[in-house]
Amino acid sequence: MEQISLKIGMRLKEIRNTRQLTLDDVAELTGVSKPMLGQIERGQSSPTINILWKISTGLKIPLSFFCKQQEAEYMVAGLDRKDVITEENGAMRAYPLFPFDPVRNVEVFYIEFDAGVRHSSLPHVAEVEEYVFLVQGRLKMEIGGREVLLQEKQSIRFGADISHAYHNDLDKPCAVYNVIFYPNN
Repeated sequence: MEQISLKIGMRLKEIRNTRQLTLDDVAELTGVSKPMLGQIERGQSSPTINILWKISTGLKIPLSFFCKQQEAEYMVAGLDRKDVITEENGAMRAYPLFPFDPVRNVEVFYIEFDAGVRHSSLPHVAEVEEYVFLVQGRLKMEIGGREVLLQEKQSIRFGADISHAYHNDLDKPCAVYNVIFYPNN
């Protein structure tokens, strides 16, 4: 977990320096406190997914920017345990498979939800779309206050610039592929 915290901190400092922003500027843009941002930059704090979403939304960058790897001609992805982003006390695990690609404006995650887990996601920036492909189990989605039930091997596409939540209401784990498309800026 320490390696991902250091990587997130380096990426946050990189974007802040590139845009010539102070920690105060980033705190104002994201709603995350200056001390927390400083701890993240130094690798002293491992931010939750909701904190990362606040930072990425406030800075208008994709979440996977924080886990970005060097580009290659092709990329084979797997579940890298050291890059996993955990939420809900470790009961939700998001594995960045393909980090944000500015040419394609897309990022891809594999997400596991333990039995009974419910996770609420903050709205993304305007015009962001999510595609969720349910691989295993069953998943209740709440999208803008409406409930949708996904059965195994079903998929959903939705505008992710509204509140949305994921709920595994079964007594066994479920897993999804999550593809996030960002608008061209």
